[in-house]
Amino acid sequence: MTQYKNYSLSKYLDRLSSKDPAPGGGSASALVSATGASLVSMVARYSLGRKQPKFVESKIKSILSKSEKIRKRLLVLVDLDAQAYLQVVKVRKGTEAQKKKAKKKACDIPLEICRLSYAAIQLAPFLVEKGNPYLLSDVKCAIEMLLAGFQSALANVEANQ
Repeated sequence: MTQYKNYSLSKYLDRLSSKDPAPGGGSASALVSATGASLVSMVARYSLGRKQPKFVESKIKSILSKSEKIRKRLLVLVDLDAQAYLQVVKVRKGTEAQKKKAKKKACDIPLEICRLSYAAIQLAPFLVEKGNPYLLSDVKCAIEMLLAGFQSALANVEANQ
């Protein structure tokens, strides 16, 4: 089983641009959202230890913990989405039950990407307000990436129904 999450960026993008059915849009949307979640983590790390009130420090630590869990799960979904789509391709000439099962899985994974992307976006407002002010553009980039990952994963749900 191919593990795209272990590819170099260059190798992943080469594979993504190939004529192979996977990885495709769902896998790419997971990667984009994982990148956004990574930026949330980076901003949280840079925002710690800045002589802020204890509740601010505690909240930023919580944001960091949550963003890291989201990032790691999205990275797993880079591969799981590709595997799910390959199953859809594999059963195209199969029974209706096989097709239905494969399509459900191919919808469930991008739906999870949507949920995780949304959860990561929810972490951003506190960082805008209380995080390192020099990294506001990174928070905005994170939000844009997470929105792009959400929207592209949603497009995959619609395509796989």
